Amino acid sequence: MDVLGSLAGGFATALQANNVLFLLAGCILGLIIGVLPGLGGTSGVAILLPISVYIARDNSATTAIIFLAGIYWGALFGGVVTSILFNIPGEPWAVALLFDGYPLAKRKGKPGVALASSFMASWVGALFATILLTFLAKELADVALRFGPAELFAVFVLSFATLIGLGAESPMKAVMMVAFGLLLAAIGFDTITGEPRLAFGQISLLSGIGFVPVTIGLFGIGEIIASADEAGIGYVEKIAARVGLKDILETFAALRKRIWLVIANGVIGFFFGSLPGHGATAGSFLGYGLARQWARNKEDFGKGEISGIMAPQAAADASAVGSLVPMLALGVPGSPTSAVMMAGLFIWGLQPGPLLFIDHPDFVWGLMASIYLGHLLTFLICLTAVPLLAMIMRAPHGILTPFIVIISVIGAYSLNNDMKDVAITIVFGIIGYWLRKMKYPLAPLVVALVLGDSTERELRKALIGSQGEWSVFFVSPISAILIALAVVLLALPLIGQLRRRGTAQA
Repeated sequence: MDVLGSLAGGFATALQANNVLFLLAGCILGLIIGVLPGLGGTSGVAILLPISVYIARDNSATTAIIFLAGIYWGALFGGVVTSILFNIPGEPWAVALLFDGYPLAKRKGKPGVALASSFMASWVGALFATILLTFLAKELADVALRFGPAELFAVFVLSFATLIGLGAESPMKAVMMVAFGLLLAAIGFDTITGEPRLAFGQISLLSGIGFVPVTIGLFGIGEIIASADEAGIGYVEKIAARVGLKDILETFAALRKRIWLVIANGVIGFFFGSLPGHGATAGSFLGYGLARQWARNKEDFGKGEISGIMAPQAAADASAVGSLVPMLALGVPGSPTSAVMMAGLFIWGLQPGPLLFIDHPDFVWGLMASIYLGHLLTFLICLTAVPLLAMIMRAPHGILTPFIVIISVIGAYSLNNDMKDVAITIVFGIIGYWLRKMKYPLAPLVVALVLGDSTERELRKALIGSQGEWSVFFVSPISAILIALAVVLLALPLIGQLRRRGTAQA
């Protein structure tokens, strides 16, 4: 009952006029960002993060996080439109929709059903995931309150291990990106002694490398330039569509037959998204794989099977909701997008983690209530505004690319009115473009940059408290178990490689 009472208070906060207005604005902006190829939820949140500073100043931090969360949910839905109608994934997590969404829209001539299936599955998956978030986040935060420096360091190590061991990219590339992020986080003053590090005599570097300019450069400038480079001027086949009442009724009938599939993928996606460093992209592929594995008609997948649309989309949205669990309860970002949102908390003067539930309950429960409202708003907008969203795709990259670059530079400068931030944004825009072309994962870099200071601080606090004895990390059962899990995750790529070699030799 305590949770329900807190959630009721959260709805009272989220339903305030200014919060509803910014939530609606965030959802609409997120839809537009999701439709535009090359931009995604992470890019959109990063580019618009400077605006949230002014929103928090003039309203509250709760309003700011509701605005950013609305962008996240809107982008999740917006990526669906381009995947199904244009056969181009507007978002990384919408790639799985290409397998059955576009065939259902084109070959079977049911674009309205394909869109409605994805929208409805997204909403149902997110609903169950948000219910789990509501009842589990506070419990996990209460447990985390008993964590000391050794346990917290073990949590951070586990988050890095999941990025390396469970990532789809090359494990060595992930290790390199984690190391690069930790190196960037070390620039500036030592968190314990206050001594300057890696500043090379430059006074401007004593304040460190700002997270927001780096993120805007990587995801705002780097991604859009890489997307423009890859897009070219080729012809894009597209399908005009609208979602009518007949499509909704047919989709509802299909959902009734697959309701347990959607709910199961929502629950699984939520827990998968709760793993630090992951999010909707991996969740969508997991959902598609599970749907195909459980299906009796496996031969229909890839030809317009509705289960191949509903399952990955339910898992993707649920994973996105689940990625907020470690951010709120442990102070560890669950995905690149939640890492950017977590940076916003630092900027607004809040400390993510278990104490957030005690010190700022209105913020936490207002955010949770806004997740229910945000997904419902986005769902209703999508059902009525598909033709308008599809028109956004007509914006040529020749206009879109310089516009996004200019907005990114303005956003970076507005943070501190400092040209250093602009320089960092441009430099990391170039670096981000190169990393994208070389297929280096950005998520490990972003998470390591966010967690670098905290990881070092807890490591050194634990060693100072134990007088330099490394056994402190294995005395605590929680710390020992988490580090053991991290070792197992780090060993997974090596085990997989050995198995492949054994199969090849056989």
